[in-house]
Amino acid sequence: MTTRAGFVALIGEPNAGKSTLLNAMVGAKVSIVTHKVQTTRARIRGVAMEGEAQIVFVDTPGLFRPRRRLDRAMVAAAWTGAADADLVVLMIEAHRGLTEGVQAILDGLIDRADGRRVALAINKIDRVQSEVLLALTEKMNEAFPFERTFLISAEKGHGVKDLRDWLAGALPEGPWLYPEDQIADLPMRMIAAEMTREKLTLRLHQELPYQMTVETENWEDRKDGSTRIDQMIYVARDGHKGIVLGKRGETIKSVSQASRLELEEFLGRRVHLFLQVKVRPGWLEEAERYSEMGLDFKDGN
Repeated sequence: MTTRAGFVALIGEPNAGKSTLLNAMVGAKVSIVTHKVQTTRARIRGVAMEGEAQIVFVDTPGLFRPRRRLDRAMVAAAWTGAADADLVVLMIEAHRGLTEGVQAILDGLIDRADGRRVALAINKIDRVQSEVLLALTEKMNEAFPFERTFLISAEKGHGVKDLRDWLAGALPEGPWLYPEDQIADLPMRMIAAEMTREKLTLRLHQELPYQMTVETENWEDRKDGSTRIDQMIYVARDGHKGIVLGKRGETIKSVSQASRLELEEFLGRRVHLFLQVKVRPGWLEEAERYSEMGLDFKDGN
């Protein structure tokens, strides 16, 4: 029996659907999916089994023009993820096409690809006519020598199996890197924190910029089979605390309930979730916070 294993980096602009594709590939909610940009901070890995191949996905932060230290660290992490991978998949949105941002990523790939095998995944194909899709496929392949092009809808599952089959066959031969039943290499504490942060992001929409982080401070598996989880939501300003709490604490109550239900489904057991909000003005400049998110503080310089 020949086994294969290796790392696949999903790269693209924010909101291209990388997290949705990862979840479809892995068959579990590992990476956080929201309609807000820049929600994936840490390089989350999901593990998918396809035949005798183990595909380890590196879900990189979306590539965009960085302004703040956190942005710069996220972009550096994305390129590091691509450089460390055996295969790279560039994901673009069919209806947006070859944007300035995609062009910048292509330029980066030309500089950094180093002979690495790169595939193109055009996502959200149900949003455009077939002739538009054909023209975009030609244009993208003229801009970069992609090994394969896949037309997919990550949300609806179209084309996902074809892409997964190709990745499985293209990975190097070798022993599996993770136990077969392990779907992510992130500690459960971080996955739990990311779930709560997703709920906050969805609930608050544009009210609160990306100056908020969630940390799991305590995790206790109880004798009755349930789990108690205590999390701290850090915000940068006093005004943000009120936004997170909401009128009469309604916002944090609904976030806590949504996160608890998802955690219960994910863990398969009863969860007692306790959320608190703390103002920490300089958290965006604290090296410790970056390492907790799987980012390098120095990359933000």
